[in-house]
Amino acid sequence: MKNVLNNSKKGILMVTLFATLLSFANEVSIFNIKNDAEKTSLTLNNVKQGNLLSIKDNNGIVLYKELIQESGTYTNGFDLTTLPNGGYIFELDKDVEIQTIPFTVSVNTVTFNKEMEATIFKPVTRIKGDVVYVSRLSLNKAPMEIAIYFTASESAYNSPELIYSETVKNTENANRIFKLSGKDKGNYKIVFTTEGRVFTKEI
Repeated sequence: MKNVLNNSKKGILMVTLFATLLSFANEVSIFNIKNDAEKTSLTLNNVKQGNLLSIKDNNGIVLYKELIQESGTYTNGFDLTTLPNGGYIFELDKDVEIQTIPFTVSVNTVTFNKEMEATIFKPVTRIKGDVVYVSRLSLNKAPMEIAIYFTASESAYNSPELIYSETVKNTENANRIFKLSGKDKGNYKIVFTTEGRVFTKEI
């Protein structure tokens, strides 16, 4: 069963697939944390070169970031006791997912809450000709907004125009197919917003 939306003016065809056509390989990285009085040892398994590790505060401000240099197992020690009292996260940004480990600092004491560890799966886009395949896995069925913008090549001001928007709800596996037949007449940008994060794809 499928539902088809067609906007011939902007050359976009969207097919909503209610059956699960695409699936994700859930690459789970195991976080091993060892705390002592002066240092927190963090071990990450199954990392890849180019993954981004960061420490952020509750306002999303990046306090530390590091590109993983070698694939395999990553281990490093951090003195987190010098941070001001408050909430923080370790964040590992991988190819198709973002893993977070929250922790709090209170009077030089660092506490990790393993129950609050989370994985956010990024929307994955594949382009084949003028067809764009979008997939996103969300085990907690988080809503995801999809917005497609078109900028015409002949536009005097090159101002992007919103030509399609949708909010995907109540599903673990979201799959969409878009036919962008006007690629030769301009550029598309797909913006995904989910779980407080924004992901973009330029076409």
